Amino acid sequence: MAITAEDVSLEDIVPISLDFAVVEVSSPEELAVVGADTKVRVSYQERALELRLPFGSHSRFFLSEVNRAWSEVCKSATQAPGFKWVGKYYKATKGLGVVKQALAPSGATLTKLSQQRKTAKSGPSEKERGANAGAPTSKQTGQESQVKSSREDRDDLVRSSSHTTSNKAQILAMPQFGLRDNIIRCELLKTEDLYTYTEDFSFFLGTYNVNGQTPKESLRPWLSCTANPPDMYCVGFQELDLSKEAFFFNDTPKELEWTKAVAEALHPDAKYALVKLVRLVGIMLIFYIKKEHAEFISDVEAESVGTGIMGRMGNKGAVAVRFRFHNSDICVVNSHLAAHIEEYERRNQDYKDICSRLLFRQLDPTQPPLTIMKHDVIVWIGDLNYRITELDVTTVKELISQKDFETLHGHDQLKRQMDEEAVFVGFVEGPIDFQPTYKYDTGSDKWDTSEKCRVPAWCDRILWRGKNIAQQQYQSHMTLKTSDHKPVSSLLVIGIKKVNAEIYKKTFEDIVRNIDKLENECIPSVTLSNREFHFKDVKYMQHQSVTLSLSNDGQVPCQFEFIQKPNEHTYCKPWLTANPPKGFIAQDGSVDIELEVFVNRSTAPKLNCGKEKMEDILVLHLERGKDYFISVMGNYLPSCYGSSIHSLCQLREPIQDMPQETLRRVAENSQTDDETNTEKPLDIPKELWMMVDHLFRNALNQEDIFQQPGLRIEFAEIRDCLDTGIPDSLPGSNHSAAEALLLFLDALPEPVVPYSFYQQCLENCSSASQCEKIISMLPQCHKNVFNYLAAFLRELLKNSASNRLDVSILATIFASLLLKSPTKQDLAEKRRSQEFFQHFLTQGSS
Repeated sequence: MAITAEDVSLEDIVPISLDFAVVEVSSPEELAVVGADTKVRVSYQERALELRLPFGSHSRFFLSEVNRAWSEVCKSATQAPGFKWVGKYYKATKGLGVVKQALAPSGATLTKLSQQRKTAKSGPSEKERGANAGAPTSKQTGQESQVKSSREDRDDLVRSSSHTTSNKAQILAMPQFGLRDNIIRCELLKTEDLYTYTEDFSFFLGTYNVNGQTPKESLRPWLSCTANPPDMYCVGFQELDLSKEAFFFNDTPKELEWTKAVAEALHPDAKYALVKLVRLVGIMLIFYIKKEHAEFISDVEAESVGTGIMGRMGNKGAVAVRFRFHNSDICVVNSHLAAHIEEYERRNQDYKDICSRLLFRQLDPTQPPLTIMKHDVIVWIGDLNYRITELDVTTVKELISQKDFETLHGHDQLKRQMDEEAVFVGFVEGPIDFQPTYKYDTGSDKWDTSEKCRVPAWCDRILWRGKNIAQQQYQSHMTLKTSDHKPVSSLLVIGIKKVNAEIYKKTFEDIVRNIDKLENECIPSVTLSNREFHFKDVKYMQHQSVTLSLSNDGQVPCQFEFIQKPNEHTYCKPWLTANPPKGFIAQDGSVDIELEVFVNRSTAPKLNCGKEKMEDILVLHLERGKDYFISVMGNYLPSCYGSSIHSLCQLREPIQDMPQETLRRVAENSQTDDETNTEKPLDIPKELWMMVDHLFRNALNQEDIFQQPGLRIEFAEIRDCLDTGIPDSLPGSNHSAAEALLLFLDALPEPVVPYSFYQQCLENCSSASQCEKIISMLPQCHKNVFNYLAAFLRELLKNSASNRLDVSILATIFASLLLKSPTKQDLAEKRRSQEFFQHFLTQGSS
């Protein structure tokens, strides 16, 4: 798993006062990298440091918050700030000179400078510029910026983004613009065809599953295969590193090795600037652009999403980069979907998960994030892992030898799923006239000669969606033999929207004149399709949604937003969301809002026992207009997921067969340790026994158990079986049952090792005898569950030759579920919790 902000802690503090300063500094080499991380110098009194912030919206938001705080200080410059709140940190800090990583966005790194005060005149060897963490301009790629050192100019030193001439309309998305400017933006978008024209640019797309290998040969036959140098490169890798260190800690030296190999193989007839690199475990995407086009790139964002076990692990998933080039919004996705020939439904699910969960933050943090589909052009590359079906390996190889790719393609799973509109709706793939790219013996062009003798398949694909796109080539590159896959490339020529500045100016002025006539004449008004919504039979981790339609029946455009009710921090209960939560409706226009309910591990406990009802009132506010009240209710079906171990041990019948009053009473007794119940409780929850017993009987030899995800539809069937007792045995695959067990443990309100024992476990993690002693002191039902699970996992390890598990993998997966921190857990604590649990995997425990 990647190291996140949860893994760092606060040690030292820099107060933001009149003695505080922040400027952005970069070396000349860094200025040439369009999407480089942002380096800022933070100084306070006699101390200073350099802080490296990861490129993107998180850093922009961090810097804008610093600027906002500094502006507040300047407003009250005559009052010396007391910083009394800092007192509580004195014991843990060495002084007020250093910003620790916890104060910066995830991924930030810092370098301490000398204790001498660093000023804007710190030396000619550095190029300093205003702290611009956003989209780069030509000044960033070739010109030196001067430092603004006066206090009056400091508001300019930390700013959200810079803009090119070609995306003036995007400026209107910034937070300082209100209803009037949103109307202008809407009208500009509606009339975009008047002031834009298209110009063709070439995009080179490449994908390569390198099977954990290091570069052994030049990549030039792949990356420089076009006659003319392309305008952009988007190069994707999968399985960059297959080591456990990469899998669990997202750390690999191979990133640098392959990045260097790519840089050396770009087309020799052009100069390129690196815009962005993003990686999730072994999935990496590198984005280059010709240097002469760099100034027209803006709004660059990179995101990733894992679709591995429990939807978190990054061994499968996607990375993506979105950007604006001139006036076109483009998104490039590199994904690695689920493996194995029979798992096409899992691949479909991975695709849908990536589309729904991969979100890009907008320049205006109050605006909802952008999804993949909200772009003019989408390019999707990667090891999609779809296979050839219904043909044996001999027939497939014979068709390949005859170059009858058309017949073979008819049996391709991706083609069939696209034809059925199950995935990649609206996407296009060019004709395939090259042989399958998987699987070869490494270092050769021979098909797989291993015992498994894989059926050849077109696993590695390139698809696109959008207008004005033509593919000039689509091919594999057989000369590269480093991996068991062959790399694939595509050259797309895309019509990019460019702005005619003169016509844009005239259009803008016309729109403003028309709005001036309308302003203040009318009050906005909308019609709601419904004001009461009821969700029937809501289940744990099962999405339900309804559509609320808003129609603008007023005389002017309007802006809407769901607002907080008095004494509440959010506009809705945590199990409810409205998408979008705010927006703009043109005159006579309409918008559909999805009201979605989703109960997860944080909201299930109180709903399960009836302490909370599924009821809420949404307040829809119109700017300069009135408020509308919308009632949302639902019937939640209690689940073992999100119920406590103690409560489940008191229930001999399925939870949905129990009256609500009984569930409430059992939950209350659980919190007060009431022992008045005369009926002997179960030793362990029956639901836990059903899952473990099923896995013990069916999955001891299952390859990649607890590492490969199951199907969501099968999890739903397993959950219903546990909650209703129907059917008698668990449905679904072994992988789905294994993931259902992990989700059950993850959803426990109080973990198997209660929070009160957490610190004691970490302090004694190196002593096996002390660890066993701590477990012996757990409440009886918790102790039973812990020992039962440990015994089962030891049985799994006896079959490691077939299931490919080891102590390290199981300790990493289960320690984080059984031994949870009551607060955020740092990396050192994670390692100690794993050490604690390893004792119970390597020896017996009473």
